[in-house]
Amino acid sequence: MNVLVTGGAGFIGRWVVKKLLEDQHDVWVIDNLSNGDVGNIEEFLSHKRFKAFYHDDIRKEEVIEQVVNDSMDICYHLAASINVQDSIDDPETTFYNDTVASFHLLESCRKHNVKFVFMSTCMVYDQASNPQGITEEDPVKPASPYAGSKIAAENMVLSYYHAYQMPVTIVRPFNTYGPYQKTGGEGGVVPIFIKKKLNKDPIQIYGNGEQTRDLLYAEDCARFVVEAGLHEEAYGEILNAGLGRDVSVNQLAELIADGRTSITHIEHIHPQSEISKLLCDYSKAKKILGWEPEVGLEEGIRRTEEWIKSNRM
Repeated sequence: MNVLVTGGAGFIGRWVVKKLLEDQHDVWVIDNLSNGDVGNIEEFLSHKRFKAFYHDDIRKEEVIEQVVNDSMDICYHLAASINVQDSIDDPETTFYNDTVASFHLLESCRKHNVKFVFMSTCMVYDQASNPQGITEEDPVKPASPYAGSKIAAENMVLSYYHAYQMPVTIVRPFNTYGPYQKTGGEGGVVPIFIKKKLNKDPIQIYGNGEQTRDLLYAEDCARFVVEAGLHEEAYGEILNAGLGRDVSVNQLAELIADGRTSITHIEHIHPQSEISKLLCDYSKAKKILGWEPEVGLEEGIRRTEEWIKSNRM
């Protein structure tokens, strides 16, 4: 297929591009590099099936018209503002990036008969109350402008399925981590904690650390995202992906620290945006896509630490 990946130079985007190329699809990438890095996809630029990289912004409608055309088969829309704290401090930017730009891209894909996979987030959910985890039927709660913007975009995407019979799928990966994720403030909790340990700095936890996360390894996430666009049974559906195991931030810090660095607790910046229990029920994705995670938490942390060591991010 001919595939467009927005945000393809970002952390998850990089792994999605890799998977698509391995599966022998022709790939085009657009990314404004606000969160991504061209170095993430440098090894793919000479691949015979990597067709083009556009360093540009999907917020520009004229740019969308340049990259979306009748030859495209599917668009994986991963480009977004991703930082919850930033969305609270600057909601307008997040809304335009995650909702308005998504609408313009969606409309262009409709005009050109391009399938559409929308990358949402587990942050749209309220906390898990079922011991088996959060399903796609559980209530959403826009606890931050980031979550609110994603929910708004999700609803627009689903409206195109119902109004126009456009083939769309919404994916909600849980807390994804792994190599190529940033180790600073915009990164995830796993690489941030790992870097603290490697630098012999204290690992700092916001709040009491009892909040839990369901941590999904990057390559498992990429397989999920790619497969979501390849199954007709997934059209018009929302799909979760996670490890199906949650761990408290305190437990995660202890696992990563391994007794080699101290752990401290600090005041939460935006406690109102915190979800106290995130646990994924991915049974729907397993049923529709045949997908399930392959990399356990301990192995994923080991791989991520090895990558950070070798790159000294």
